[in-house]
Amino acid sequence: MLRLLHLADLHLGWAPAYMEEPRRSERRRRRDSLLERAVRFALDPANRIGMVVIAGDLFESHRPDRAQVASVLEQLRRLEAAGVRVVTVPGNHDEITYPDSVYRERAAEWPGLLVQSPVPVHAGTVTVGGVPVHVYGLAYTGGLTPTQEPLAQFPRVDEPGFHLAVLHGTLGTWGGERSLPLDGAALGRAGYDYVALGHIHRHERHDLDGTPAVYCGAVEGKGWDDPGVGQWTVVEVDMPARAGGRARVEVRTCPAEGVQPIETISLDAGAYGGAAELRSAIEALADPERILQVRLTGAPAYEVSARELQSALAGLFFHLSVVDDEVLFAPALLERWASEPTIRGLFVKRMQARIAEAEDEETRRLLQRALRQGLYALAGGEPR
Repeated sequence: MLRLLHLADLHLGWAPAYMEEPRRSERRRRRDSLLERAVRFALDPANRIGMVVIAGDLFESHRPDRAQVASVLEQLRRLEAAGVRVVTVPGNHDEITYPDSVYRERAAEWPGLLVQSPVPVHAGTVTVGGVPVHVYGLAYTGGLTPTQEPLAQFPRVDEPGFHLAVLHGTLGTWGGERSLPLDGAALGRAGYDYVALGHIHRHERHDLDGTPAVYCGAVEGKGWDDPGVGQWTVVEVDMPARAGGRARVEVRTCPAEGVQPIETISLDAGAYGGAAELRSAIEALADPERILQVRLTGAPAYEVSARELQSALAGLFFHLSVVDDEVLFAPALLERWASEPTIRGLFVKRMQARIAEAEDEETRRLLQRALRQGLYALAGGEPR
């Protein structure tokens, strides 16, 4: 049996712009240990990993800093020295296109097999546990890689062993040329035993005419819409008893150590008796290691200030974001505001009249959103 660790989208060097210092640098430091953690997993004899495949976007940039490159090379050399074979494919963030790309400047010393061809090729054959592993792939290169249509020409050598394609791209046509569109039907016809994919940060499994094609996903995410999968993807391969037969592939996910979860929780602000109760509910979620977004919903009968809640409670979390753009204002609260002899009162009164006269539901929703936006602005907050 072969056991492969399938990695992609580590994005080493990325830092969250939505965090303030020193949290921003600390978050980057933690994420940048991802490869080291993966190597530790691969070298643990209990995991029986014989090969590590990196399907693109190892780095956030095509020009990572020197210290980071040195650290990555050291970790990959550890794998090769231990007999764990390494395959690396550049992605669209750490693109090989540029003359100063890390993969161009350090190609001669890159541990293992580095795929550099701008078109799909049989990049080489490596032996893992006595089994020939035929590796296919490409490195997207601007101006050279054909992307007007999804790539549909995939080679395959007629040799016994395990046939592995490693690609950083998108099954389909959307996303622009740098998303490297891939023709799934053509990949299925190529007859590979496994297609290791990168670029999509979710864990996804596709069956391409009997060929498993898997996005391992980003182990550590970047933000609320990209929370990460928090797992390693391990591929178990049972080789066929006779030459030329297809290998049996099973994909497993294993918890990844040291992952800092990114979470989103919705709270119905209307379920609380007042701002103090709502604050206590968020406070109860506090954890100094937690990266949390609280989305407030409902129709509270009291004023809600996401900005004030976030400012007051931020120190209880690694990072806290409070968002109230789904909050509707209770009718009683709006009536109270409309009765005020203020600009806010006049604004609410006029918007209520326009909402009441709305000709259809779409117009009504648009006006309600305008009412919320205006109230945020009058309170000195940012439009949402």
